[in-house]
Order: sequence, then structure tokens, then C-alpha cells
Amino acid sequence: MSNKFEPLHAGSIVDAAMVTHIHDGLRARTLPKSEWTHAAHLTAGCALLDRLGLAGAEAEMPDIIRAYNDATGVPNTNSEGYHHTITVFFLRMIDRFLMPHQKVSLPERATRLLASPLAERSYPLSFYSREKLFSVEARRKWTPPDLKPIDE
Repeated sequence: MSNKFEPLHAGSIVDAAMVTHIHDGLRARTLPKSEWTHAAHLTAGCALLDRLGLAGAEAEMPDIIRAYNDATGVPNTNSEGYHHTITVFFLRMIDRFLMPHQKVSLPERATRLLASPLAERSYPLSFYSREKLFSVEARRKWTPPDLKPIDE
């Protein structure tokens, strides 16, 4: 992939080329590892939700991330790499966040997402205790929040 893209962060403005770069690079396992930021995870989730809906994104995202991790030398173990609960949590929260914004373009939705509280890496800790969220069980399978339900 081209080096013309800067890594995304909270508050970044996202354009159509960046959405395509992240989505296609992630799927092809060519996205530079330095660009696989939390904001890029959110943007990829936004693009996948746009294309597949929530059920489709929840079905495909785990394998996409695991394969990307493998390709970039990140082991998927009980302590690093793919984390199922965080992935599903963010997909569900992104889907909920984006519902009122369906009439705006995908890049604009991603930009709004990166300006929201979801752009903070610590956002899930409003719903999960650190112990629960970073348990092996939560890394391996969906684990509901223990501090407050997602629908609050």
C-alpha cells in the first residue's frame, strides 16, 4: 500500500480514499502495521458494517483480524493479538452509533465516529472491569459487560 496515508487517530478526518485504503489493506493483509491504530480498527468496522450489516461484520471481522495479525507477525494467543469481546463490543457500539447517520456518506460517518467517545481506546472500560475485559475468556469468546449493559 502507498505511504501517502498517515495513521488515523481520534479526531481524524476520514475521506473515501482512506476508508478504501484501510478496508482493502486489512483484507489483503497489506495495510502497514503502523497504520493499524484504534481509529483504523473503528474505520474498518464502520466499512464492514456498511457492507455487511452487524451480523455479517460479526461473522467476518474475527477471521480478518486474525489473518492480518498472522501476516504482520502478531501472535493470536491468550494474552495478545485478536480479542473477541473487544471486537464484538466495538462492532455493536459502532452499529448503534451510526444508526442515526445512515444518510451521510461512509467517510463522514467514520469521521463522526472518530470524534465520538468510541474513539478512546479505554471506552470499553466504562462497561467492563479491567479484570473481566482482559480475561482469557473475554479474549476467546463474547463476554457480556460486568459494570453496565451495552444498551445504557
